[in-house]
Amino acid sequence: MNIEPRIAAFHDEMTRWRRDIHAHPELGFEEERTSAIVAEKLREFGCEVATGLARTGVVGTIRVGNSPDSIGLRADMDCLPMQETNTFEHASKYKGKMHGCGHDGHTTMLLGAAKYLAETRNFQGTVHLIFQPAEEGGGGGRVMVEEGLFQKFPCDTVFAMHNRPSLPVGQFSIRPGPMLAGGTRFDIAIKGKGGHGARPESSIDPVVVAAHIVGAAQTIVSRNTSPHDPVVLSITQIHAGDAYNVIPETAVLRGTLRCYSNEVREAVTTALSRVAREVAAAFGAEAVPNIRRGYPPLVNDAKEAAFMADVAVSLVGEENVQRNGPRVMGSEDFSYMLEAVPGAFILSGQGGGHSGSGHMGSGGGCELHNPGYDFNDDLLPLGATLFARLVEAKLAARPA
Repeated sequence: MNIEPRIAAFHDEMTRWRRDIHAHPELGFEEERTSAIVAEKLREFGCEVATGLARTGVVGTIRVGNSPDSIGLRADMDCLPMQETNTFEHASKYKGKMHGCGHDGHTTMLLGAAKYLAETRNFQGTVHLIFQPAEEGGGGGRVMVEEGLFQKFPCDTVFAMHNRPSLPVGQFSIRPGPMLAGGTRFDIAIKGKGGHGARPESSIDPVVVAAHIVGAAQTIVSRNTSPHDPVVLSITQIHAGDAYNVIPETAVLRGTLRCYSNEVREAVTTALSRVAREVAAAFGAEAVPNIRRGYPPLVNDAKEAAFMADVAVSLVGEENVQRNGPRVMGSEDFSYMLEAVPGAFILSGQGGGHSGSGHMGSGGGCELHNPGYDFNDDLLPLGATLFARLVEAKLAARPA
């Protein structure tokens, strides 16, 4: 791997930063300690620093020369509301909070790139280092964009990465176009007519109505969407009734939708609302859907995805970069930034979990959002190098 030697030289320092952040996880929009550390280090490196965007967001800026060209690099900072089961020294000190998705590592890699870029300044233009709060469901990326991120810190392009435990360290996966799914959650409230379990003819049973809605909803994907458009529609909860001999008055269905385009999302949610209302009406009941759109699909700009892949290839070789990697049904709120500015998002292999001593090993780990997860510190210098090389390639210094 072609890791920048200056970054490799402070690998141990980055590991200490990362493990300190891991031990002190903070939920979305509560990243006070983390953002203070980020801001302090950016100032120490010599960056311009702005705080308070989306409450706890931080943007560091490095300017070199008079070129109007600019680039944004983004890392997320928040943790998950879950209990960590690891017992190593840097395990979470806060009950019910854990860096179970590797945002501690993403933050550290961008700090490592900032340290190197501020020292070497081997580019012409402006780089904005975007440390975002509340990726885990809080929509911090959306809030930053709505609060004027790209008006205050203009970027021609913007890039981000996320660790992938199923890939070894030294491998990357990216693809042009839709890469991560958009997410939507829904509730469907069903109102029937309660009655005695022995006299169903005097009631309108919302449980039966709910069952028919579940069955009919499954035909939306198979009969209302193209087989070329991957869609997952899952009804994951049914709540109704409290007694064996009482037909309840109401029932509630809950579930989620995942797909790769806003157009498909609109079509499926419209069909779901229609199916729910009309199936209920056929039984004499009433259904009221409440559909809440989550993160939009993450769509990579084709040109910038190819550029990011080229930079990754320069570090690890063509054979270790999937240029047309698999789509992911998970969601990412970097999608809001990509709706505002062209750019790309890449998955970086982190190869597993903690080895028990020293830097992390490349095997034996677990998936994201698992209580035994830990970020692989072996990835830190490679990720920081990728961030740095994106800047140096995009803002190549012109000969004097």
